[in-house]
Amino acid sequence: MNEFKIKDDHIKLGQVLKAAGLVGSGVEAKIVIQEGQVKVDGEVDTRRGRKLFGGEIVSFEGEEIRIVK
Repeated sequence: MNEFKIKDDHIKLGQVLKAAGLVGSGVEAKIVIQEGQVKVDGEVDTRRGRKLFGGEIVSFEGEEIRIVK
């Protein structure tokens, strides 16, 4: 499992996917999130604007990323 350190109070789900290199663009992030391919803490989340504050685990295509503050 990889870690992704956030600099601010929070980061949005779509931004994490792009910044971590799991998708190539914001548009691609939007599509995979809306299609239900992304999980946060084991549950599908279709909100690309979902705010992550640290401690969450994001899963996509077999990759897991722990959000750390």
